Amino acid sequence: MARTATSLRLRTVDGQPVDVTPGRLVVAGYTGRNQDAVRHHIEELAVIGVPEPDSIPAFYELDTGLLTVDETVEVGGQQTSGEVEPVLVRTDGRYYLTVGSDHTDRALERHDIKASKGACPKPVAGTVIDLGTQPESLPWDEITAACWLDGELYQDGTLAQLLPITQVLAEWDSFGSGDVPLVLFGGTMPLLDGEFRFGREWRMRLHVPGQPAVEFTYTTSVREN
Repeated sequence: MARTATSLRLRTVDGQPVDVTPGRLVVAGYTGRNQDAVRHHIEELAVIGVPEPDSIPAFYELDTGLLTVDETVEVGGQQTSGEVEPVLVRTDGRYYLTVGSDHTDRALERHDIKASKGACPKPVAGTVIDLGTQPESLPWDEITAACWLDGELYQDGTLAQLLPITQVLAEWDSFGSGDVPLVLFGGTMPLLDGEFRFGREWRMRLHVPGQPAVEFTYTTSVREN
């Protein structure tokens, strides 16, 4: 069954309302700064049957109905996990930065990456940082992001490990994506222990120097068939 577009009621860090009805939800993959390492990782995944992406970075356009600011989300099985990601919102000529989780079905990912991403909701924080009309001014390499799973640190580092989200956006726009309101997930950092883990409570945090940290927590429940 097709989902309907989500209307997101967001608020800037200084309390100004931002209402967005995204026309497109795009999750970018393989956005590591070291593209030689990215290529090596793709080759490793190919050995276990994960198909090579059509482009690098890769772009997975998903149903906007997957977006949510809810604190509880339903997933389809036990083998799903979140990933902390910077999220760029573009609407009415302005840009906003927030943090989200590319929650993914890991069992399905071995066979179809896009389907694995589309199988799970995409939680985002309800708070955003207003970047105005020139997001290029972000101190990208100094931004930190972290994720805790059931209270234990799962991911942590600076976004210097990733391509700047404005560069990823330019790559996406080069496909002629149009000027509809967009939510773009910019990629994630390596897991601290290198292995996916599954759990219930996911806490995400993004900190831009000079701005209040943006945080949110969501819990998952397995959908009954």
